[in-house]
Amino acid sequence: MGALIESQDLDVAVAGRLLVQQLNLRAHAGEFIAILGENGVGKTLTLHSLAGTRPPVRGTVLLDARPLAQWPRRVRALRIGLVAQSDEDPFPSKVLEFALIGRHPHLGLWDWESPHDVALARSALAEVDLHDFDQREVATLSGGERRRLAIATILVQQPAVYLLDEPTNHLDPHHAITTLKLFKERAAAGACVIATLHDANQAERFADHTLLLERDGHWTFGPTRNVVTAASLSRVYRTHIAELTADGRRFFVDA
Repeated sequence: MGALIESQDLDVAVAGRLLVQQLNLRAHAGEFIAILGENGVGKTLTLHSLAGTRPPVRGTVLLDARPLAQWPRRVRALRIGLVAQSDEDPFPSKVLEFALIGRHPHLGLWDWESPHDVALARSALAEVDLHDFDQREVATLSGGERRRLAIATILVQQPAVYLLDEPTNHLDPHHAITTLKLFKERAAAGACVIATLHDANQAERFADHTLLLERDGHWTFGPTRNVVTAASLSRVYRTHIAELTADGRRFFVDA
């Protein structure tokens, strides 16, 4: 089966500094892929390159085996959803209205949201524990609530490819795990999920494959069990990481 989204010899750079060199990544339906690495190695920029929101220095991103740049913007929005690292409120709105933004790629130019669209939005808000927040002003939400609203909005969008930049940012442990479970379920249902994470234990628990970004453009990509190890994490994060085992699962801790 072909990849839903793929990078070929992708170079990612900022301010003349090459962060990721010749990245070759194939992401298929049903996969949850984590991106790990220390601050400043290009996790966010790689994700935005895959989303098409910034042009690569070199290389190509393919969506359904076709160069991303050749897809009409509306069709691309139906296939790819992006949760950015920071949440911005472009205009005053209520929570339900904001969640419905996720349905915009599915609507015609002059169409209004249908009762089905509203039902999808309410269902997504319930999934992120915001079921009683429909009429709250977005500006009144806490950072964690605002993050959960962003998650609900992409769930409403229902893309084939979910690109998530630190989806658990601002979330308490309960909501962080709930959020990752939601996207694991989307992957199991046939979507592809690619998420930048700070916690190697989250990658170990949820990710089928992991892209480990290192310094000077180097990277490693493969099954999480092979890529995420005490040795590789110690090297990448420049601190000693130890591996523990409990109940048949691996855990990584500073040692």
